[in-house]
Amino acid sequence: MRFKYTLEFDGTKYSGWQIQKNSKTVQGTMVKCIRTMLDETKGKSGYGDFYGSGRTDKGVHALAQTAHLECETMLAPHIQKMKMNDILPSDINILNVERVSNNFHARHSAVARQYLYVISKRRNAFEKKYVWWIKDTLDVTAMKTLAELLKGFRDFRSFSEPDPNNKSTLVDLEFIELTDTEDKIYIRIKASHFLWKMVRRIVGTLVEAGRGNIGAKEIQKYLKSYSKDPAIFTAPPSGLFLEKVFY
Repeated sequence: MRFKYTLEFDGTKYSGWQIQKNSKTVQGTMVKCIRTMLDETKGKSGYGDFYGSGRTDKGVHALAQTAHLECETMLAPHIQKMKMNDILPSDINILNVERVSNNFHARHSAVARQYLYVISKRRNAFEKKYVWWIKDTLDVTAMKTLAELLKGFRDFRSFSEPDPNNKSTLVDLEFIELTDTEDKIYIRIKASHFLWKMVRRIVGTLVEAGRGNIGAKEIQKYLKSYSKDPAIFTAPPSGLFLEKVFY
C-alpha cells in the first residue's frame, strides 16, 4: 500500500529534511513516529519506505511538503493523520493523508516545486525565525526587473554548491514573483526542480540588486559562466518555505 502525506513543519530546530546520523531531521522524526504508529496497530502492519519530494536545508520550513509512505496497514488515511498528529512534536503537522497508486513517487512524480521567501522590512518581536530582516531600504522595482532575467531554462551553476557527481545545473525556472507590502517583501519561485541553496542564492542576489550593488550585467554574467559571487549573497534559511509541490 502507498499513502501520500502532505505536511507542514517549522524547520528551525532541524538539520534539514533528510535523515542524517547524529542529527535531528524532519524525515528522521517522521520515520520514528510512523514506526510508533504502526507498532501500536493491532493486526497486520509492516513498515516500508518514507520518501519526501526533495530535501530542505537546515532551518528551512515547509507549508506543504509531500512525502509517500509504503507500508502494509489496516489504518485508514484519516486515522493515520489523527494518530500521527498525536505522536509528532508540535513543530510538525500532518495536513492530509490519502491512498495513492503504487506508481506514485513523492519525488519522481513531481513536475514542479514552489518556494516562498519572506523578507521583513522591520524588526519584529514574533517572526525572527520565519523572516530575513533587512535594515536597508530595497529598490523592489529593480529587484523585479532583474528577476525577469532569471526566468526560463537556464544554467544556475553560479547559484548552487558544486556537485561532486557533476549533475546537470540546468533548471527550468517557470516564474519568479515579488510582492511588496507595508512591512514585507514576498518572493515566490516556481521551477521544475531546485539545486542545493539555489533559492537562497537567488534571493540574496536580488537583495544585492535592491541595494543597488549589482545590475543586469552581473546577473547575465552569473548565468553565462560560473561565479562565486552568489554564494557570498546567500540568504539565511529562516525566511524560506517550501510552499507547494506540483504533480
